[in-house]
Amino acid sequence: MHGLHSFLLFYVLACLGQQALGSEIINGNKAPENTLLYMASLQVNGRHNCGGFLVSKDFVMTAAHCDGNSVVLGAHNLRGNQKIVRGIARKYRYPGYDSVGNGKDIMLLKLSKEVQLGNRMQLAKLPRSAVNVKDNQKCRVAGWGYTRTGNGAPNDLRMVDVSIINQQVCRRRWGRLPANIICAGGYGTNKGFCQGDSGGPLECNGIVVGIVSFNRNAICDYPDFPNGYTDISKYLPWINQILRSKD
Repeated sequence: MHGLHSFLLFYVLACLGQQALGSEIINGNKAPENTLLYMASLQVNGRHNCGGFLVSKDFVMTAAHCDGNSVVLGAHNLRGNQKIVRGIARKYRYPGYDSVGNGKDIMLLKLSKEVQLGNRMQLAKLPRSAVNVKDNQKCRVAGWGYTRTGNGAPNDLRMVDVSIINQQVCRRRWGRLPANIICAGGYGTNKGFCQGDSGGPLECNGIVVGIVSFNRNAICDYPDFPNGYTDISKYLPWINQILRSKD
């Protein structure tokens, strides 16, 4: 019975590549204007689809399962006038990515033109080596996703505090996990992310350590399963290679 349970959970996880698109923050608050200045909205024909974050003047990081043809930066309110829109010159999905259920859910987007950093736009701070997040450590996640299952997405950026969940607890609950995953929120609490937050940042102590990847079956208003994030530190050689390339 346990084997069947694990298989079914993995099947649900593997299907999240489509269901997780367009994820929102559950039981969070509106982000203050002077915070999270690295946030990006990955959009399809002018509509928010996924989150992301600025990692250089011409690159945004997001989840590999996300889709879009433009990026909005420099705005907490997506309908506001103070925003920068960039096209996407090239998408770099991590080699070997095929589904959320198999991990490697990370992508870099080359912007059509560099952005100017300043009071409304800053770079996310990435880890420089392997991350050692601690159980129950307080972090935060942000995005423009649903505020509850099936609800409409907000225009204002929202954020919420989440706690890191022990890997053994996370694996036991899911039955099977992709490689290189950080678990935080969504289990034993009513806080976490939802559809439309995919690709957004998990920030711990000022460092963006994870990328919003999956929840269970696109359901957000329950505490039964941990939320999953791609562990950025496991992909640093590839990230640095892409950011330094002249292509």
